[in-house]
Amino acid sequence: MAKPVVVVTGVSGNLGSRLLPLLRSFSVIGVDVAPPRTDSELQFESLDLGHESSTRKLYELLRDTHPFAVVHLAFVIDPVRTGVLDVERMWQINVAGTARVMEAVTEANRTAEDGIKQFIFPSSVSVYGPDLPAPATEESAFGAHTLPYAIHKKESDEVVQQRCTALRGCSVYILRPHIFAGASVENYLMGAFRGTPNGKGPRAEKMRNEGKRLPCMLPRGQQYLDNKIQFIHVDDMARLIRHILQREPETQRLTILNVAGRGEPLTFAKCIEMARAKLVRVPGKWMMRQVLAFLWKHQISAIPPQAVPYMTGQYVMNTDRLRRFLGPEYEHVIRYTVSDAFADSFKTTTTT
Repeated sequence: MAKPVVVVTGVSGNLGSRLLPLLRSFSVIGVDVAPPRTDSELQFESLDLGHESSTRKLYELLRDTHPFAVVHLAFVIDPVRTGVLDVERMWQINVAGTARVMEAVTEANRTAEDGIKQFIFPSSVSVYGPDLPAPATEESAFGAHTLPYAIHKKESDEVVQQRCTALRGCSVYILRPHIFAGASVENYLMGAFRGTPNGKGPRAEKMRNEGKRLPCMLPRGQQYLDNKIQFIHVDDMARLIRHILQREPETQRLTILNVAGRGEPLTFAKCIEMARAKLVRVPGKWMMRQVLAFLWKHQISAIPPQAVPYMTGQYVMNTDRLRRFLGPEYEHVIRYTVSDAFADSFKTTTTT
């Protein structure tokens, strides 16, 4: 019996690379600009979702291969690491690209007798905004601002919600994970706790070669140390996607799930302690942004200055719906606590 076909966009990213080994019971078609570094078996198709012409090409791929599911991971998170520094180009890939994928799925389901049954899209905790008065539920209002990544996740989430009913018999899943953690993960917040000089300039390269770390920076005031944050291990996120692919599609058209590790959130103070980071306090958020702007301009750090609200605010999610959705499988899928997920992020780092 032939394996069911799954199309994974953004397959070469970190989450894609962690997901591939879990999909041995599927025939995987990976879509990205460049092929992934993997030993997993897959069919690779080079496609840039930032271009309008990708809609037709993706539709033809879906029409010809008859996939059971589409997992849409393609998204520019780190502009420095990906080399996509232009915000308009980012928007074309992130928001317009998501709309193009959904259009291709819609067209494929319009013309196929047995169409795509599942569409899975990872959104983000950042859609709720950087400073929440209470844990966000899936019904909480969106408040993303300032940071292009967060704004693009909000707009893409809205695109998926608006277009889900047009997918004709396809169950749609929007997953809103908190900050990804794990030894393989590189994102701006992990970079801040690790002190990674992850810019592309010569000074950053020299610092990396010498094993030097940048200090962790926060404005003065106890509230910034007391702010709480959650994490989700990237491997738990991959297991959740596999779990969804292996279960029967939902009868309802749209399922939205907040995703975070098990257990209690961590304070920023605890994160700094666990990371063994040096903490530097600055007079306020304005000064913190100025310092980040200097490090960004001189290509020492890849943390965008617009990230300040997300580094100084508190944003925690309620994940009761995820627990109910997974039922007895909850601890098998979400294996890491928030604390253990964060701790695993430092297994390959060294301190100086």
